Amino acid sequence: EFSTLDGTTRNRLVRLNSSGTVDTTFYTNLVTAFNNSIYNIEIQSDGKIIVGGIFTAFSGNTRNRLLRLNSTGTEDTSFYTNLGTGFNSAIQSVDIPSDGKILAGGSFSTLNSVTRVGLVRLNSDGTDDTAFYTNLGTFQGGSIVDIKTQSNGRILVGGGFTSLGGSTRNKLVRLNSDGTENY
Repeated sequence: EFSTLDGTTRNRLVRLNSSGTVDTTFYTNLVTAFNNSIYNIEIQSDGKIIVGGIFTAFSGNTRNRLLRLNSTGTEDTSFYTNLGTGFNSAIQSVDIPSDGKILAGGSFSTLNSVTRVGLVRLNSDGTDDTAFYTNLGTFQGGSIVDIKTQSNGRILVGGGFTSLGGSTRNKLVRLNSDGTENY
């Protein structure tokens, strides 16, 4: 939520050099950066950066709550083109399993005006992995605040939810990699 670092404007994201100094080239490439808070950042194996939060703009362009930056700090515009209009509410957690797909969780109920409650998996290009959501069912009662993929590919999901797919599930659930529940 910061807007300055050491008295210099830095809107919500900076990259530090190993010496602790600001990587000014990275920040320059961000242009005007984000218009609101960032909640989660994950770095893909190729060095690209997934950013989630409550922001609705990046460098003056509409970017609803999730985007991908190149390792230089410039936006990967092809990702957002594939993502579409984005999410209707906050992205609170992001995880990138070894398969390179992107898990995003939060308080949203739509992605591109299509029902997607609390958790989605995106293909590495930013498109919706619809098979995952079909297998998943719907979370009810609260947002997803944390996602972690285990070494065996199973996905731990935590948050304020009280049910999944109509079954009582209080705040923690484990999923198989295809989105089905792992009991």
